[in-house]
Formats: sequence, C-alpha cells, structure tokens
Amino acid sequence: MAKMPEMREHLLRLRLVLMPEGTVPNFVFYPGLLVLVLIVCVWLLSPSDNLSDPLPGPDASEQAPISVVPDFAAVVEIDLRKRQFFEFLKDYILAANAEVLETRQQLKRYDEIAASGSPFSPTERSWVLTLADEYDLDTTELSEREITAELMSRVDEVPVAMALAQAANESAWGTSRFAVEGNNIFGQWCFEQGCGLVPLQRKGNASYEVRKFDSIGASVSAYIKNINSQYSYEELREWRARMRSRNEPLNAFNLAAGLAAYSERGEDYVDEIPVSYTHLTLPTNREV
Repeated sequence: MAKMPEMREHLLRLRLVLMPEGTVPNFVFYPGLLVLVLIVCVWLLSPSDNLSDPLPGPDASEQAPISVVPDFAAVVEIDLRKRQFFEFLKDYILAANAEVLETRQQLKRYDEIAASGSPFSPTERSWVLTLADEYDLDTTELSEREITAELMSRVDEVPVAMALAQAANESAWGTSRFAVEGNNIFGQWCFEQGCGLVPLQRKGNASYEVRKFDSIGASVSAYIKNINSQYSYEELREWRARMRSRNEPLNAFNLAAGLAAYSERGEDYVDEIPVSYTHLTLPTNREV
C-alpha cells in the first residue's frame, strides 16, 4: 500500500500533466476524493463484471421511480457491495445528465440568437428567464447575451465518475441513515422544519435538516442542480466551460478538485476515506 505522502506526490504530478501550466484553477488539492474519482474512472472503463444478484437501476419500462434504496449493508463482501452500488447508481446519473443535456441543446439555439444580436421574442425571453430562475441566476443587470452565456456554463452534465465518488463518500456506499430513510445519496441539506431528517450529531444552534427525497432519481437530479447553480461551485463550472470551449471531454479528476465547498468539514471532507491505489475501505465515521 502506498503511503499518503507518496500518493499525494504521485497524484499531484499526474494532475499537473492533465492540467497544463497556466490552466490550473485555483482549487485546493485534496487527495482522498481525487483518488476515489480515479478509481471510479478505472471502474467505468473496465469491462462489466458478472455480478451475482445485480441490483436494478432505472429502466425505461418502469412505471414509477424506485423509492427505496437497496439494502447494500446486507452485501457482506465489500468489493461486491461497492460494485453493486456503482452499477445501481450509474444509470440514475446518466438519466439525470441526459435531461440536462436535452435542455442544453434547446438553450444553444437561444444562445446563438443572443450572440447574433437579434432580440428575443416575448416567448423566447420567457423561456430563457424561466430557465435562469430554475438555475438561481439573477438576471436583473444582465443583457440577453450575458444571460444565455452564463446559463451555458450552468446547464451542463456532471461527470459520472465524479458523481459516483461523491455518492460513495456521502452515503457510505448507500448504507447511511440518510440514504436508507430519505433516499438522500449526496447529503443535501434543507432549511425548513420537517423537510428532512435531523442529524443526530447536529450542533445545538443549527437548524438544517438532511433533505428527504421521494426517489433516488430525485436525489440525483437535485445534486446535479446544486452543482450547476450554487455560487460555491462557480469555479468548477468555469473550468468545465473551458473544457467545452476547447472541445475537450469533461475530466472528472480535474473537476473534482472544485468540490472543496461541498461539505462543512472542509479539507477533512475528502480525506475521510482511507485509500490505496487498488482498494478502498468503507467509511467508518459517516453518521448513520
């Protein structure tokens, strides 16, 4: 097993290769989550294993979304549990991304109109402003061109590997109390009384709850919307937009460096999962 300082040095060299000089965003380097993202990337590129008792993901023939997280804790073999978690959640992320990309395709047409200098029709302007409101974009002092340009940086997919890595961390591989009781795979908060589950370790002066979702798909969609709309991830979105402008594939490893603000635990957030180059141990300090 590689020691953490050696791993940090190795990954830093790799990151500098992936991100040429002059293009590295101003992100703090966190090895834990980045190693997890790398491992997920390898898993996504590897041939699918013949899993015993594979768990169902979303299917076009389903009449209703799955509203219960499978009992991953009952899968005793750890590596199998991880693979089943990834297999189960991957299709939900792909489905949510597909919806975002469909909207992005529509947005491109409006962005082209705005770039040409032609004013929007009332119907076109209404569509754009509705989308801006959905993505928490304040349009008060923005021109039509500025609105669509900013929306193009927000309405975009989240790399599957990055989402899977965060889901594994936030939900303890689908076994946390919030995942099991609230379908909350990514640990999203809410701030109205009764909107979710009260954390057992919540500080006395805090009022947030961990949001409950009707389905796993709803949790995944909310996570992607969070990444695409909140100010904390603006730099991540700028880096993603830069990749798009260069016609580069979205690099989950690079983008994951922009997730430092996701948790109140700060630097500790991505160092919670002990890792090696070939194996991940399950988190032991996630609240259940």
